[in-house]
Order: sequence, then structure tokens, then C-alpha cells
Amino acid sequence: FKYNTKVRAGRGFTLEELKAAGISRKVAPTIGITVDHRRRNRSSESLQANVQRLKEYRSKLIVFPRKLSKPKRGDSDAAELKVASQLAGPILPIRQVHPTIKARAITDEEKTTSVFRSMRIARANARLVGVREKRAREAAEADVLKKK
Repeated sequence: FKYNTKVRAGRGFTLEELKAAGISRKVAPTIGITVDHRRRNRSSESLQANVQRLKEYRSKLIVFPRKLSKPKRGDSDAAELKVASQLAGPILPIRQVHPTIKARAITDEEKTTSVFRSMRIARANARLVGVREKRAREAAEADVLKKK
């Protein structure tokens, strides 16, 4: 896998990710979470990773009340407000996971086999499937006609 392995931040979280994290789609923009209603989750791994990012963000989030005298249900308590500090830089950056591959000796089998040749044969076999089936079918029909 040489290309297309870097995970990048997109335009927002899907509605499915927000639902799994327990965040309403109307509340998300008010607490700094962008929502992309067009995006679809194609893999469960990325869904779980994004849900985990949302949950981590939600746990670290400190919401200041509009009126200090009347805090509402989702607001943080006074003790959290005192220790709050402004975060500089990217908020919850995406961590790239690189699998570590240990060096090993090349086996005799790997030295003798040609990967290029085996791939060419596999490609040719895939391309000629229909032609070979047609030839086999015609040969079987010719055998039936010969026996008669």
C-alpha cells in the first residue's frame, strides 16, 4: 500500500458518527463540531475512530454559561471554569498510524518467483475468462455432435 494511506480531516462529521457519539445534529455546530450531511461512512473502522474522537472532544470540552448566575443543563460547573485555558493549535489532531515492519531475510522461494510474471498471468486469466468458457462450451457441443 504505497498510496492513499494518509488519513486527513474532512469537512465534518457524518450524522451517523454524531448519533453514535450521542450528540444531536442541531447541538453539534453550537459546540464547535462541523457536520457534513452529505458524507457517508464506508468503513466501520473510520466510523469508530471518528466516534472516539468526538467522545474525547466532548469529555475535554468546557462550555461557559451565557449567564454566570443561571447556568443551564449542558454548561460546565464553576470549578471547571476556573481552570479553563484557551487551546492554541489544532483541536484533536488526527494521529497517523504507521505499522512497523521488521526487516527479514529474503527466502529462496521469493528469489525464484517473479511477482511481475505472476501478476501478468493473473491479469491475462481474468481477461480471458469469457473466451475460454466459450471455447470449452463449443468443444463440449462438438463432442456431443461427434458422438451422435
